[in-house]
Amino acid sequence: MPTNPPVHRLVATPAGRTHLVEQGRGPLVLLLHGFPETWRSWRHQLPALAAAGYRAAAVDTRGNGRSSRPADPAAYRAVALAEDLAAVVHALGERQAVLVGHDWGATGAAHTALLHPELCRGIALLGVPYAPPGGPRPTEVFAGMGGAEEFYVSYFQEPGRAEAEMEPDVRGWLGGFYAALSGDTAPRPPAPDPHFVTRGGGTLRERFPDGALPAWLTESELDSHAAEFERTGFTGALNRYRAMDRDWADLAPLAGAAIDRPALFVGGERDASLTWLADAVAAFPRTLPGLRGHHVLPGCGHWVQQERPDATNRLLVDWLDALPG
Repeated sequence: MPTNPPVHRLVATPAGRTHLVEQGRGPLVLLLHGFPETWRSWRHQLPALAAAGYRAAAVDTRGNGRSSRPADPAAYRAVALAEDLAAVVHALGERQAVLVGHDWGATGAAHTALLHPELCRGIALLGVPYAPPGGPRPTEVFAGMGGAEEFYVSYFQEPGRAEAEMEPDVRGWLGGFYAALSGDTAPRPPAPDPHFVTRGGGTLRERFPDGALPAWLTESELDSHAAEFERTGFTGALNRYRAMDRDWADLAPLAGAAIDRPALFVGGERDASLTWLADAVAAFPRTLPGLRGHHVLPGCGHWVQQERPDATNRLLVDWLDALPG
């Protein structure tokens, strides 16, 4: 079934402008990327969803790609990102959308479903399970995770520190990071865990695997990913990590809240998120009472929709087709 080609759009949002790429006609599906990614992480899903009868829109979230990049880390709090998505839905002439997110995009989809439930027809989370707001302050949790080493989130939260590692060689850093968290190329014990850095001057990159790119990533695709971050730098993307304590305060009134919309979860068997957030997965019957599919893809790492595009597309389309009108 022929579909219209993808179209780039800039729409006015509280961020200033939000860039998105849309394809297809039908019910609106917003695709929300993670770190370090842009709309391009959904390049396999846009044509598949369009062919299945949906209007798919892959968004560059605030701070990434061609969208606006406010300087203040406070501008990257969950409530602000949710307002951006509400503005995108309305700018596209719709009242509701299905929210599909990977990594930070999964968290953003969940927060938007909590803050703007009237906007959300359904929610699909890839890679990162839903964990309700509440609990200890995030920076305190992350500071205690590494023991003798430092957890990568704490490393990312210090302004300028991670940028000094990433920006001298954007393409090389991205290729190594993608490989470090991919099912086919991630280091195996006893190699050092690439989610941590050695205290006192260590870097993430020194733990990246040597050798070929993961099977899902071509040299030309890496060129395209790198070109975006060469142009923008990483600060806008990293500011999302630097707003986590603000989220903790902003979302305190929603502590423990369930999301009652129809839901889907797809994770990678080799994604460390499923280990760290095992309690969140176990709580799905309470926190995602509308869950209609829970899938863990064998041999898959963190980059779910890019590592396993055919399986992801099939699961998404089957779930979308079953949603109530």
